[in-house]
Amino acid sequence: MRDVDVNPDEESPYECFDCGTIIVASNPPASCPDCAGAMRNRRTPIE
Repeated sequence: MRDVDVNPDEESPYECFDCGTIIVASNPPASCPDCAGAMRNRRTPIE
């Protein structure tokens, strides 16, 4: 596995755990705009 260079100004895709909505944002969203569920950065692997 290789490390990913993180650029805080770069936009990242975020996915809702509940409804699957995907948005692209430069800052982590507090909650899903559609259902208010928790969001995750899709560039971060789930273990």
